[in-house]
Amino acid sequence: MVDCPTRTMKHLFGMADLTAADIYHLLEMGESMASINRRNIKKAPTLRGKTIINLFFENSTRTRTSFEIAGKRLSADVINISASTSATKKGETLLDTAQTLAAMQPHALVIRHSVAGTCEFLAEYLDNTVIINAGDGAHEHPTQVLTDLLTIQQSLGDIAGKTMTMVGDIAHSRVARSHLVAAKIMGYHVRLVAPKTLLPAQVERYGCEVFHDFDAAIPGSDMIYMLRVQNERLASSCSFPSVREYHEAFGLHRARQALAGDHCLIMHPGPMNRGVEIATDVADSLNSRVLNQVENGVSMRMAVLTHAINAKPVAAVAAVEEGDDDED
Repeated sequence: MVDCPTRTMKHLFGMADLTAADIYHLLEMGESMASINRRNIKKAPTLRGKTIINLFFENSTRTRTSFEIAGKRLSADVINISASTSATKKGETLLDTAQTLAAMQPHALVIRHSVAGTCEFLAEYLDNTVIINAGDGAHEHPTQVLTDLLTIQQSLGDIAGKTMTMVGDIAHSRVARSHLVAAKIMGYHVRLVAPKTLLPAQVERYGCEVFHDFDAAIPGSDMIYMLRVQNERLASSCSFPSVREYHEAFGLHRARQALAGDHCLIMHPGPMNRGVEIATDVADSLNSRVLNQVENGVSMRMAVLTHAINAKPVAAVAAVEEGDDDED
């Protein structure tokens, strides 16, 4: 068990905001929160009296819903705002919108935006509100990576020393970028597999290996992490010849899964494009942890909200008897 870090987390912009001790502590909290999520009454009073606003300017199913469920299971008041219902549709600036919401004295703003650095920018003007990055452009997605680390820990133990092979649209993936940062902190190795057109420039500076041959990268992998091609972020449709050729070169099918061996986990942050980056029989196989990632997303976001808002220790929450959970 890792000792609780003494410092508090003011904001969560990216993985570099966390130390290894912070991450291990959050993983421990995530395991405790998972026990709440598996109970019949999925409720704890941890964040009673706290207000969380989810401000999402990009479409999302998993992240937005899991943050909403996480807040509500901790008894917080949760408000959801999307771009289509915000005053930005009437010409208000993002900063004015954020300052307006902050003036209502929420305890945390969870923000998803298409522009990298949005959370850091807003934090300069919002002194008394915790900001949590739920994905900013192609920059970072820290809570997804914490979710992934919890999922790996549950199946393989400590992430240190493990090898993750990440395949697909690396250039536009905030998940990939967050994993590259986390790997340096936590001591795991990342292999990147993609066509040259879907790799960021000078990506080797992160200390990762780069492959253009998927089959060559598979041996020795503990996790194969598939990423979809983010067509909405591509400047052109000429990044690869065709969907069929992409699947043949960079798709995960049964033959490639067999090369990885029985121990290798199959992961995907969603949404999946079946038949493009991953075959259906692989996505639904025994080694797939895709739905575990979804389940753990709620637990880890419960942990992040608790830690960020500096609520009482999770041990006290985990100790609450089910009979006392109806305090809402």
